[in-house]
Amino acid sequence: MANQLLIGFGLHLKKLRLERGLSQERLGMIAELDRTYISGIERGVRNVSLTNIFRIAQALNVPAAELFHSDAE
Repeated sequence: MANQLLIGFGLHLKKLRLERGLSQERLGMIAELDRTYISGIERGVRNVSLTNIFRIAQALNVPAAELFHSDAE
């Protein structure tokens, strides 16, 4: 179950990032996170912290809650 949550979160993050025309590198720069960390989140292998969820949301200019919406909903 945890893996499915991480994978779903990561896929949605990737969708939001691509919709905004951002590379992993650029998103990482804006959010002050490493590109490899962003990559790990998108692949569902990193369990992102609450602090970093807010950093990513701010970098994407979306409410943090938006990151929890899956495409299946």
